[in-house]
Amino acid sequence: MAADARDRLIGAMSAAPAPVPLADAAGTRDTPRPLVAHGCWYPSADPTGEWVAFICDRTGVPQLWTGLADGSEIHLLDADPDPVTEVSWSPDGRWIAYTVAPGGGEHTRVLCVRPDGTGRRIVAGADAGSSAYLGCWTRDGSAVAVTVAEPPPPTGLTVRTVLPEPSAPDHGTAFGDLPTGWAERDGPATLLGGTGHGQVGPDGSGPDHGTGAPAGHGTGVAGRATDGPVHGTAGPDGEGPGLDGGGSGLDGGGSGLDGGAPDRLTAYLVDPSGLGSPVLVAAESGAATLRVCDVSQDGRLALVRRGPRGRREAVVVRTADLATGSVLRVGDGDPWIGRFSQDGRTLWLRSDHERQFAALLAATLDEDGGRVGLSVVAEREGSDLELLAFAEDGRTAALAWNVRGASELETLSLSTAARPRRVPLPHEVVTRITRAGPAGGTVLALSGSQRRPGVWWAPPGGLSARTPWSSRDEDAVPPGRPPVRPVPLRPTARDGVRLGGWYYRAAGRDAGRPGPCVIHLHGGPEEQERPVFDPLYHELLGRGLDVFAPDVRGSSGWGRSFVDADLGTGRFAAIDDVADCAAHVVLDGLADPTRLAVMGRSYGGYLTMASLVWHPELFRTGVAVCGMSDLSTFFAGTEPWIAESAAHKYGHPVRDRELLRSLSPMSRVDALRVPLLAVHGEHDTNVPPGESEQMVRAARERGLPAEMLTLRDEGHEFRRADNRRLFRRTAADWMQRHLGL
Repeated sequence: MAADARDRLIGAMSAAPAPVPLADAAGTRDTPRPLVAHGCWYPSADPTGEWVAFICDRTGVPQLWTGLADGSEIHLLDADPDPVTEVSWSPDGRWIAYTVAPGGGEHTRVLCVRPDGTGRRIVAGADAGSSAYLGCWTRDGSAVAVTVAEPPPPTGLTVRTVLPEPSAPDHGTAFGDLPTGWAERDGPATLLGGTGHGQVGPDGSGPDHGTGAPAGHGTGVAGRATDGPVHGTAGPDGEGPGLDGGGSGLDGGGSGLDGGAPDRLTAYLVDPSGLGSPVLVAAESGAATLRVCDVSQDGRLALVRRGPRGRREAVVVRTADLATGSVLRVGDGDPWIGRFSQDGRTLWLRSDHERQFAALLAATLDEDGGRVGLSVVAEREGSDLELLAFAEDGRTAALAWNVRGASELETLSLSTAARPRRVPLPHEVVTRITRAGPAGGTVLALSGSQRRPGVWWAPPGGLSARTPWSSRDEDAVPPGRPPVRPVPLRPTARDGVRLGGWYYRAAGRDAGRPGPCVIHLHGGPEEQERPVFDPLYHELLGRGLDVFAPDVRGSSGWGRSFVDADLGTGRFAAIDDVADCAAHVVLDGLADPTRLAVMGRSYGGYLTMASLVWHPELFRTGVAVCGMSDLSTFFAGTEPWIAESAAHKYGHPVRDRELLRSLSPMSRVDALRVPLLAVHGEHDTNVPPGESEQMVRAARERGLPAEMLTLRDEGHEFRRADNRRLFRRTAADWMQRHLGL
């Protein structure tokens, strides 16, 4: 990048983040007694492998803790009430970086603290209206990468364009010089804009702009509010159980819907001590995602993950001039996508480039980071490579494969031709892997249908052992009613597409006798239903309700084509999938057709409302949690970086206005026939509470029972134990009352 272009790019950004000192962390030596059955997750080990930093909610809110990997000693490192969402111990052991959500909302900030609780400071996200999240550490631990999401400048200010608009990204141009509208580039299975879009309704005859019942349409997706980890934060990075769509609107790319200045994402390397100046690594206007995943040993190259959902890219950036060395497609899911080899000439990458399922690829790089070769190192037919971690010397990798919703873990030598070594797992799902110590140990975060999230320590060549500070399996629930182990189901949609899911049967019912059933819909929509313990399901099962948690089209874990099958007008088929899943459990004799309910959170909340108005005769009630009721008002009210991703998934708020209208539950609210409960966090800026409020108001105006539960000090995720308890009990009471139990 020419010096003047780089200067203009930097000039378009606000001031780089500077550390803000805070009081030393409260509670460093305290170890409060557990107030709730607790979970531990998101571990990060120190360089010796002896200590682990992790998130734990044993006090009722997710907070930062440290503990001995193979001992019982633990310490609460920061007793502030703001929920913690990410943790990373520096390679030199001097700092622990972590992301917090002030007030439980969606705007996050990055803090650093010494392992003994001193030196606590805000590294990024301190400015009002901004949000920040973690990237990687440099290999020597001297700086941590942070991404800052900045709101658009006030009206009247302008952001200068760096370069004229090229027709497509040029891999030889600067990373910051992307054309306006890059987030809407055409790609595989993209159905946005152009002739005909927004003109096909659920019956193929065109959008139904009336508010009557579905015409000729037969009967028969954002995350779950659990008491465990939020796997990937819904925020500027665009991951997690919540939606990552919505915002100030898009108009031809990087500008606001009203033609104003675009939002910006900037990524810096920041010295937590404040002795060194921040170093700009990447910057984009109108961006959907920007995370620094690795920096090469010599500091010449940075691995950056960018792009909206369904179009993630791994970008090799030359740190000297911010020029792009190479670009390669990567899948959604875990943002930690890869690592450079010690010499910087190989990039190990979790990628679904030209593939249905993600695999481990090796990209050979030239001196400038350009790709000169690409090979497959490890792959599995029909299974995604879901998590990837590397030993510090880069010679071995730990790989977690998603096999129809459960995890299989193996270690792989990257320097020899040895076959992968399978690592036995005590529970069904791995949520995080971190390598611990020079000897090659591993720390795992595990979840399963019989336990709350916990952390396991796996010494080199040994069996995994639960850390003493993680809850025991038998403590997952009070004695007397053990968790239910679900069974997998594979429904077939009306158009022949195979779906997936897990069925939980309430205890005490005679075999062969159908029971009342709640269809619970996950979020994303790219999430996948996993066989992990969910206190909400446990509450519903304890009331005598079965739960079927399906993967409708658009879910991950079943291949790229399945993820893309709900794009554009394909979302009508996803709504039908809900009805087809209900029909499946009824025809199999599991569920009572007269006592069906539907429920979901975030995208699943949207699907809940959509199912109630597209299939009003099927369900007796519904509970919509943090869902969108009108896609137009959703785009107008949510975070700008979320909007960039949402446009790819749902439709462009300008070009696809009619499609969005026809997909919005509010446009068919006259078809609603049953009681509705809506639940929302008061600080949700992902899906604003107004989405629930307008649906409840419309239901009441039509004489239907409708209520709204607003959870205080919560955002799109419900992180506080008292609020989670209130939510699941309220939802279960509602189901009991309206299903006649």
